[in-house]
Amino acid sequence: MSIASDASPNEPSAGVLLLDLDGTLIDSSELILASYRHTMREHLGEVPPDSEWLEGMGKTLRVQLRRFASSEEEAEAMVETYREHNHRVHDRLVRTFGEVSETLDGLHRRGVPMGIVTSKARRGVEMGMEACGLDPGWFRTVVTADDVERPKPHPEPVLLALRNMESGAGGRPDPAATTFVGDSIHDLRAGRAAGVKTAAALWGPYGREELGPGEPDHWLESVRELEALVHP
Repeated sequence: MSIASDASPNEPSAGVLLLDLDGTLIDSSELILASYRHTMREHLGEVPPDSEWLEGMGKTLRVQLRRFASSEEEAEAMVETYREHNHRVHDRLVRTFGEVSETLDGLHRRGVPMGIVTSKARRGVEMGMEACGLDPGWFRTVVTADDVERPKPHPEPVLLALRNMESGAGGRPDPAATTFVGDSIHDLRAGRAAGVKTAAALWGPYGREELGPGEPDHWLESVRELEALVHP
């Protein structure tokens, strides 16, 4: 297991894990792009390159779609079109990344405090977790786009997750003893702004070139490397 970081290879850097959902725990790229293409065809009559959508991944759906809309009204209509299609084909196109369930279950059994911080709406989060067999009991908090006024890359979602975890054993996690794991530049910037350590999940849709500007503390090549981020 190899994790590139500033810490000693044998020295775990954090005891609390905050995790993004899409692209980190759930492989939803096919679902997201299919919903994007459907929405663009319905509202624009053509589909811009996938790269235009991918560069905004990690932001909320409404923020992403507003870039393509001519008005707030059209943006809202696009959101409805996207969600209708997304929910209709969801279970057929979404899946977990390999070893996610086994790794998270093992971390939970070790008592590692974990939370989810996502830009996805709560209904979509619930659908994704159910379809992919992610046990809600593994997580002390799940922060969604519905819970914040300023989504990622603003630090508010990460800071809210830390506050929500206060009631757990040991009280509120120390930001310096927390790592936020995500697959997008927006995850990394939100974590850094919140004062927690960050880890880039390279099994998602982005590589080192895209994520490098986020200056992650750790580069993770595989899901199993999450285990090395927490104290044994």
